[in-house]
Amino acid sequence: MFILGYIVVAIAAYLLGSIPTGFLVAKARGIDIRAVGSGNIGAANTFRSIGKTAGIFVLVIDALKGFVAVEACGMILKCLGIAETDVEDHYRIVAGISAILGHNYTCWLKFKGGKGVATTAGVYLALAPAALGIAVVVFILVVAIWRYTSLGSMLAAVALTIAVWFTRPDMCLRLVTIALCLLTLFKHQTNIQRLVAGKENKLEFKKKPAGGGNT
Repeated sequence: MFILGYIVVAIAAYLLGSIPTGFLVAKARGIDIRAVGSGNIGAANTFRSIGKTAGIFVLVIDALKGFVAVEACGMILKCLGIAETDVEDHYRIVAGISAILGHNYTCWLKFKGGKGVATTAGVYLALAPAALGIAVVVFILVVAIWRYTSLGSMLAAVALTIAVWFTRPDMCLRLVTIALCLLTLFKHQTNIQRLVAGKENKLEFKKKPAGGGNT
């Protein structure tokens, strides 16, 4: 029954995380988000390529996917007749990982998705809110100073890993956070190359035409 619980939680969380919010929002406006800007379906490319309102909407919904996936875990276990035990946190961690993988590798778009930053934030809002708060502060400071959302996202992922290590005693969560940080860096490898080459676009708040920006 425990194995069944992990399987059901993982599948449900993956499917929730796989909802391609940015793609759907752009499609509703007659735009294929994969063909504009960086081609990424996440909030950052939506913000730059479609507009601030659309970008914020995608950011919030993508974060909610991660948060709801973790918080709904208890209800799924109750439906399966699995009593809350000391392993419930492990189910929640599995749900969080699955939601992030669903966003990053959505089955609805040939397993090509976003970079998982917003969904990861939602997951850690449920799993480790204090550590997330530290990561958010790092993100805001980096973006405010250098105006690179990609750099802010990567440094926030590193800050989250460090914060979780010092604020949460659960070794499983610590190790998972390290793995997710590495995944975030991997998903940003093209951004790293552009940052090194000095070609990464900075965040601008003025409206840009579709196709502008490359991050």
